[in-house]
Amino acid sequence: MKEKLEVPGYSVNLEGRNRHGLAWRLLFQASTIIGIIALIALLLNVMDGAFGYVAYAAKVDPATLAVDGVPLEGQTKEQLVALLKTELSSGAFNKLDKDLPFENRSRANVYQVVIERIVKYKVVAVWDLWPSLTQGAQIRATVETDYPNAELRFTSWLTTDFVTRPQTSEAVTTGVRTAILGSLWTILFTILFAFPVGVGAAIYLEEYATDNWLNRVIQTNINNLAGVPSIVYGILGLAIFVRALEPLTSGEIFGLVDPTTANGRTILAAGLTLGLLVLPIIIINAQEAIRAVPQSLRKASYGIGATKWQTIWSHVLPNAMPGILTGTILAVSRAIGETAPLVVVGASTAISFDPASPFSKFTTLPIQIYQWTSRPQAEFRSVAAATILVLLVMLLSLNASAILLRNRFSRKY
Repeated sequence: MKEKLEVPGYSVNLEGRNRHGLAWRLLFQASTIIGIIALIALLLNVMDGAFGYVAYAAKVDPATLAVDGVPLEGQTKEQLVALLKTELSSGAFNKLDKDLPFENRSRANVYQVVIERIVKYKVVAVWDLWPSLTQGAQIRATVETDYPNAELRFTSWLTTDFVTRPQTSEAVTTGVRTAILGSLWTILFTILFAFPVGVGAAIYLEEYATDNWLNRVIQTNINNLAGVPSIVYGILGLAIFVRALEPLTSGEIFGLVDPTTANGRTILAAGLTLGLLVLPIIIINAQEAIRAVPQSLRKASYGIGATKWQTIWSHVLPNAMPGILTGTILAVSRAIGETAPLVVVGASTAISFDPASPFSKFTTLPIQIYQWTSRPQAEFRSVAAATILVLLVMLLSLNASAILLRNRFSRKY
């Protein structure tokens, strides 16, 4: 029978080393658990505000708008249009018809206009989800006592109508369609500007640049710019894109000036500003991804007669692309949630029309969240909570698309 081989010093303080290893493992597990708990608490807090009981009071009782015994909600499109023509002034009716002819509107759209312009529901009290679930009887009693003319409903502020309606001044009828389109337009130009410039800069610094003082200064500044506060980029964007390049960002040099645009405060200016904000992040992550490509692949490519550019294009970039896209995901995640730079370059807090071009005025989801949470009415905090959920869904969708692209370009050896 073979004797057990003893390695000198192997068992010295073995129990102590195991205890230290266990302690560090528990610490790392606790960090993960704390992060998960914080994320769950955040989501629960947002969802708590997006659902719950709401007490509505109508300026005009819908029961008084019945036609031939048919209640308002059961009337046809033609009956609803006739009601609008009767109850609204001719100027208000003609303006609605000019904005979108009633013959082209759906019945649901006309019904919504009736609710907004004639019935005019007003929120008199709001309760979050948790009180709504645990104190339902008390809430109903409070409404009967304090708001006898109000109607109590369990409401989800996050609905398809909320996503597809433009912004209005009333919480009951407002929506985030304009903000969603503004965010998508802005992120599109952010990526179109920052991704090629960032990847190009990373290729130069890693593959072409020599180790001299100028390139070291450039590299140091790129690393430092990644930590600059976003408001500084907003001031830079205001000076360069809004003021100095106003003929470009307003569309004047293309003859496409939007009559609603003021002083170059457009989607294009916002996208370029956010592009500057995320550019250092993309460059640094792209450099790391390019640096991680094995030198053996480059040497093998040179060995078969490929030029430097052919090596970069055919071997380095395809292998670095998963890492580059990962950095782009992080950059887009930061850009889509930014507020301060957009406030500086002129994002609108109240806008009711959709952006039609890069030279249009705009708003974004973070701007709307900021604007609604700053209002004193409780119902606007519920609207802001629903908008946060829309922003999270959009962010996760964009990230999922980028992850699919990353997996598509990844190579295994």
